[in-house]
Amino acid sequence: MNDADPVSDAEATFYFDLGSPFVYLAAERLPRFGLRPSWRPVSLGALFKATGRSSWGLGPRRELGMAEVESRARAYGLAPIVWPEGWPSNYLNANRACVVAEQHGLLEPFTIAALRMAFAEGADLSHEEAILKAGRRAGLDPATLSPSIAAPPIKQRLREYTDAAHVRGVRGVPTLELAGRLFWGDDQLEIATSVRRARAPRRR
Repeated sequence: MNDADPVSDAEATFYFDLGSPFVYLAAERLPRFGLRPSWRPVSLGALFKATGRSSWGLGPRRELGMAEVESRARAYGLAPIVWPEGWPSNYLNANRACVVAEQHGLLEPFTIAALRMAFAEGADLSHEEAILKAGRRAGLDPATLSPSIAAPPIKQRLREYTDAAHVRGVRGVPTLELAGRLFWGDDQLEIATSVRRARAPRRR
């Protein structure tokens, strides 16, 4: 499943928010499908406001949803889910840190490090020390990361990314945009892969 088509990959975007365990499930599995999209951080809270929705983690389906995440992690062969205490919390600064990492060419490794810390180790990414630790794992100097998170251009860039995603039809995360279509949910990667294969030029 790793014969990625470079044309399709160039058109692919992976929209994510670090607070979503389903993003963790999808991010860990992208390489299995040979998918190499552009990674795009967004603020899920802002998308909720724009769409009039709220997190299932704050509603009556919280326990069922958490059990579903744990079940999928087992089925996918991933490490057992370790929930951060008090999840979900405020992940705005963590998502802003993604924008900083992007500026330093470290967006994907930072995102993977942060997601693993959150959902395989139970780290609370609402705390700056956890964000900085993820930065160190990805090779991002905490002295660079810490003061940049609150910088106005970083805040503005995350807002712009989120607004642009909403305009394109993104309503939640993880969402993979591929070949002009949006695939919302970690369980949509198989379908997205079949679409990519259908569009790939046949080898002669």
